[in-house]
Amino acid sequence: MSTAFSEIPIIDLSQADDESTKPDLLSSLRYALTEVGFLYVSNHDVPTTVVDGLVKILPTLFELEDKIKKSIALENSPHFLGYSDVGSENTGGKVDRREQFEFATELTAIWHSGLPLYERLRGPNQWPEGHTELRSTVEAYIHELTKLGERFLDLVAQALSLSPGTFQPFLSDQHRLKLVHYPALPVDDPAISQQGVGPHKDSSGWWTFLLQASPPEVKGLQVLNKAGDWVDVPVVPGTFVVNIGQAFEVVTNGACKATTHRVLSGPHERYSVPFFQGVRRNLTKAEAVGTLKGHFGALHTSLESEEGNAVDSAFLKGKYDTWGESQLRTKVRSHRDNGRKFYPEVYEQYISDDV
Repeated sequence: MSTAFSEIPIIDLSQADDESTKPDLLSSLRYALTEVGFLYVSNHDVPTTVVDGLVKILPTLFELEDKIKKSIALENSPHFLGYSDVGSENTGGKVDRREQFEFATELTAIWHSGLPLYERLRGPNQWPEGHTELRSTVEAYIHELTKLGERFLDLVAQALSLSPGTFQPFLSDQHRLKLVHYPALPVDDPAISQQGVGPHKDSSGWWTFLLQASPPEVKGLQVLNKAGDWVDVPVVPGTFVVNIGQAFEVVTNGACKATTHRVLSGPHERYSVPFFQGVRRNLTKAEAVGTLKGHFGALHTSLESEEGNAVDSAFLKGKYDTWGESQLRTKVRSHRDNGRKFYPEVYEQYISDDV
């Protein structure tokens, strides 16, 4: 019998290095995977210098002049990479009160008219001129989180009674990173929405690794448990918050659910850095559902709250055949000016499609 969680478990990854403690690690991880969908990881081996270097540049980055931000505006990129201002993104049809820079594994564009339209998502970053430190800092962070993500997946496989390496073939050649700033809001003003980002399940990756880059007293992130209650995810120094993405839920036949979460803005500005472990764009629904169906079909599947079931989830509900197309739909719906500019052939379909 599953129960509604009231806190987020902390998984100490150093326990994997000792055969006497590894079974406890895998047991705790299995609970987090099948009953919560969210967890913290501590002792993750990402160098402190890399994390601190990224945190250090955040205030300076968001204080750049508007003309510099606009020079790398996301609306210039068919790959949805670059800067977007407060109010330019929607979740659940409502405006999110956050500004952000989006980066990814540095790759060249490959799309041409003979390829599926979703292959246009792959491409290079936009970097502001004269800020070389930003690029080196971001690329070092992406490199380290890519390694952590792959190591973590092997532990996930073992916790689910699978061989290490089982989940690597599902990964993309490109992972994405957001540097996010939630401005402070006036307290108790009913005319101002508190939606930093609305309730959603992560659709941008296989797993998400989140650095909460503000002091512990700055709150905002909440997850929805099976009883329909919102549970706070406070800052725990030295950890990453890790959560399941939609594609992983599909591949595990619903045994490991993507948990609905949101951010409420408040009286303190907040910085947040989610790293989205990419899913290969040509992954089909049939392949995702069928590859490990025999293994996961017999596992217990926990029920979800009514509110969680209502969250938009195109790939989970099976209307789109490939992960790439469901991802493109999500991007177009979230960044509508960008979608209208670069993807006019599918814009109206995706905007009016509520799956």
